[in-house]
Amino acid sequence: MKKQVTLPDTNVVLRYLLNDHPEMSKEAYVFFEKVRTGEKKALILESVLTECVYVLTKFYKIPGDEAAQKLSKLLHYKGIINPDADNLINALHIFSKSSIALVDCIIISKLDKPDYHIFTFDKDLIKVRNKINSGM
Repeated sequence: MKKQVTLPDTNVVLRYLLNDHPEMSKEAYVFFEKVRTGEKKALILESVLTECVYVLTKFYKIPGDEAAQKLSKLLHYKGIINPDADNLINALHIFSKSSIALVDCIIISKLDKPDYHIFTFDKDLIKVRNKINSGM
């Protein structure tokens, strides 16, 4: 029998990472511990990841590198089945080392294929991309 895949929303991820609500955080913890061990399968959407970074850094005032580290660790859980997990982890790494939005970091991380190129007017995004090309 195939395991069901769960798509947690932003609130579930935040309750797990922040442990700030007695009931919801406990439920999120139980779920993500099962994901960590591979007992449950989860897919964390790019939109959820992006919203998590925004809420953690803007609302909770958590430094970007700390937010990126927490989310990156989560994406390494055994039950995470994102086919682009490596790209998302790379995007979080770029985010932690730069001053551009996570959405732009995701675009940069997707440029790992030789036939992909970027079209942007954002000079900061171009600077970060050039730094990465030169070894950041």
